[in-house]
Amino acid sequence: MNEKNNKPFVLAVVGPTASGKTALGIELAKEYGGEIVSADSMQIYKGMDIASAKPTKEEMQGIPHHLISFLDRDVSFSAAEYVKLANECIRDILSRGKLPIIVGGTGLYIDSLLDNVRFSEVKNDEAYRQSLYDIARTQGNDVLYAELLEKDPEAAASIHMNNTIRVVRALEVIHVTGRKFSDLKAESRCEESPYDSLIIGLNATDRAILYERINLRVDQMLKAGLVEEARELWQQSGMKTAANAIGYKELIPYFEGQAELSECIDIIKQETRRYAKRQLTWFRRNERIRWIMTEDFSKKNEIFQKSKNTIANYRNI
Repeated sequence: MNEKNNKPFVLAVVGPTASGKTALGIELAKEYGGEIVSADSMQIYKGMDIASAKPTKEEMQGIPHHLISFLDRDVSFSAAEYVKLANECIRDILSRGKLPIIVGGTGLYIDSLLDNVRFSEVKNDEAYRQSLYDIARTQGNDVLYAELLEKDPEAAASIHMNNTIRVVRALEVIHVTGRKFSDLKAESRCEESPYDSLIIGLNATDRAILYERINLRVDQMLKAGLVEEARELWQQSGMKTAANAIGYKELIPYFEGQAELSECIDIIKQETRRYAKRQLTWFRRNERIRWIMTEDFSKKNEIFQKSKNTIANYRNI
């Protein structure tokens, strides 16, 4: 694909969980000679496969995938680190004449990458950070999240309550700088992006269609061994990073004998639906996204053709 405005073209496929991003990204990669760069904050971790909906080797269909399963579960990872690694992947893909296709539902990663966000170097306060983790452990994540909601509502809107790492980092930045985390993020968007990017978004015409798809996906994950995978993580590390991922932490009461499995499964479905709603809230603020709406996510060929038309109209190819 040719360059536009002397900038290399980068394609992105975004949307809420269970909207078919992975499958569409792979089909587009096959069509245009592309490679996938994941933009999922949980697929980066080793061993967290089923709940994070990592594509299997068969599902990848020979298409190279980058930034999947490269990090140990006990290692924290920031948006700034993601942007650095994703840029390296994009340069490598472009150097081989391939099309970089960013695929994922972590809006912070995608926006930071394609908007060329420059992250300010904010010093750490290890003691304060540890005190926050102590609060999370003894009083619960909701206590920390309530504090973030009070100090920086905009930042809280973009961070899941159970993503302790990001909630703690936001509160730490506020503590160290005396400023809102969201304000510092906004100021970092000061340099023009090096990419000519097109963002395709997938969504349902009716929210109920998406929610039905989410419930079905959870059922499929259970058949694929979600409970066994979660139990192994729980036994190995007490969940740590995995506790931030929907589909794992909700099963802990079952492992501890405090709840029935059916209750935990219902909560997984509920939390996944809530997460999808938050993802859509995030993505709708991005006016650059070209949305492809569907009444039936199983009509993959129709979605694929609409995506091709969107790319053709944008690129005039």
